[in-house]
Amino acid sequence: MTEEPQDPALEVKMAIAGPLVSFLIAGILGGAWYVSEMARTLVPITAILGYGALINAVLGVFNLIPAFPLDGGRVFRGSLWRRSGNLIGATKTATRISEILSLLMMFGGFILIIVSDFVDGIWIVVLGWFIKSGAETSLRQTLIGETLSGITVSDIMTRNVFTISPDITVEQLVSDYFLVNRHGGYPVVRDGKILGVVTLQSVRAIPKDMRSSTKVEQAISHGEAMVCVKPTLSALDAMHKMARERVGRLLVMQEGLLVGIVTRGDLMRTIQTRQELGAVNKTSTATPTIIGLPRDQIMKCVQCGGHLPTGSKFCPHCSAPQNR
Repeated sequence: MTEEPQDPALEVKMAIAGPLVSFLIAGILGGAWYVSEMARTLVPITAILGYGALINAVLGVFNLIPAFPLDGGRVFRGSLWRRSGNLIGATKTATRISEILSLLMMFGGFILIIVSDFVDGIWIVVLGWFIKSGAETSLRQTLIGETLSGITVSDIMTRNVFTISPDITVEQLVSDYFLVNRHGGYPVVRDGKILGVVTLQSVRAIPKDMRSSTKVEQAISHGEAMVCVKPTLSALDAMHKMARERVGRLLVMQEGLLVGIVTRGDLMRTIQTRQELGAVNKTSTATPTIIGLPRDQIMKCVQCGGHLPTGSKFCPHCSAPQNR
């Protein structure tokens, strides 16, 4: 599973399918092994069928261990989730059970290493560590997914995007943009057409003595790929897309126009802020205010959307100039 199911019954069905398939394959191979034994076929064929049946049976049993994120652990979590209606609570409970089981496995493995079988003991310790780390990782993924629930790219993107001409030099790019603003990458635009994205990685790929003569257009190829999304894309899907494409930012396009940019930093700040505030629902009707100022004397930053006093020249949150 690359993403969390949205329904506990669906999770149970998806999780139980894996062990059932393993048992089905084990049954088929076991039946073929029995027939080959009766027919006295070649020993290598019989051995392959027998070992295949045994391995799939053991795999099915192992996956049924109620340790998250194994299939058995997902069945356990799905059952808890269905009863309580609380995904986070169910995941935390399943993770705690998994940690206890994994610690017991690792302890048993160490005992086995000391007492008798070094190789089997090592395998048990590794399996215990795998279960423990997998459970902790899955818990973090679930918390992030719930934290970003209901948030779209348009909610967190930077709207006032600085774009770069492809005809300026890399030296100008460094002095006028990277050393002045907080951004780590900029779209490169010529006559309204986006040519790509230039990043710090692009600059580092150009030797210092060549930056004064190298155009930004030439540096684009050294940076990350240009990946575009729609503003309606969910923040969680945007994070998955960044991971798949191995990029640190996404260009937000609407009807062929660049309307914003969202970076990995934007996602991390959103996750951190919402977790610190208890994952406040974005549909809250409360209007943000600045202490000591009436609401008609508050404006939004053109860069990050933060609230600041009307007439401010720079945003205290992101330091962006307010061109109003």
